[in-house]
Amino acid sequence: MTSNTQILSHTILKEKQRKIRGKFPQPFSLRVHRAISWLGRAEREKKDHDASFIFYWIAFNSACAHNTSSLLKLSERSNFRDFFGKLIPIDGEHRIYGEVWHHFPGPIEIILDNKFLFQPYWHDRHGVSGFADWEERFDREKGRLRTAQWNRETKLVLTTLFDRLYVLRNQILHGGATWNSSVNRAQVTDGAEILPCLVPIFIDLMMDNPNVFWGAPFYPVTDD
Repeated sequence: MTSNTQILSHTILKEKQRKIRGKFPQPFSLRVHRAISWLGRAEREKKDHDASFIFYWIAFNSACAHNTSSLLKLSERSNFRDFFGKLIPIDGEHRIYGEVWHHFPGPIEIILDNKFLFQPYWHDRHGVSGFADWEERFDREKGRLRTAQWNRETKLVLTTLFDRLYVLRNQILHGGATWNSSVNRAQVTDGAEILPCLVPIFIDLMMDNPNVFWGAPFYPVTDD
């Protein structure tokens, strides 16, 4: 797969951060510093897709998650929607759009069509009431996504993609998957290819727009 978008490395983003961090508000500076640090760790995992996916997800979460009283009541999907709702309008060069629609349309579509990354499927399998209709929900969502793909609705597709990847993240981090397993290898491999292209763009866009309200990071550094 090829892309016209330059893959932003940890080194490139770190150099940029050092040049402009004096203009960053302190909470934002901490958020970017943490995200870039995990990006550097993720880049060291060239062969282990499970580890790569985990470290890139931590980098993403460092950039995305923020601590506000209202956000604590929101779902992860709402959190993603809020984050992407801030990123896409400031993406003047349409870099996110390019990655979603030109670089990874195949792998993204495969992930979106994977029922094993659709949380209602697992709710039903675990006997949670109210999810026996997961197949109908899945089909309805696929219909909405086909319309969104046709209309190039990047925010909806991106939010749903990360909702699916969040299920994969839970499977790995909560011990619901075997390391280097052949069972879920395709989605882990695709996720480990998609995140390295998207997450650095997210961080770069944030650094270009430090005055957007990104929220305070979780677990700030304190003097207590």
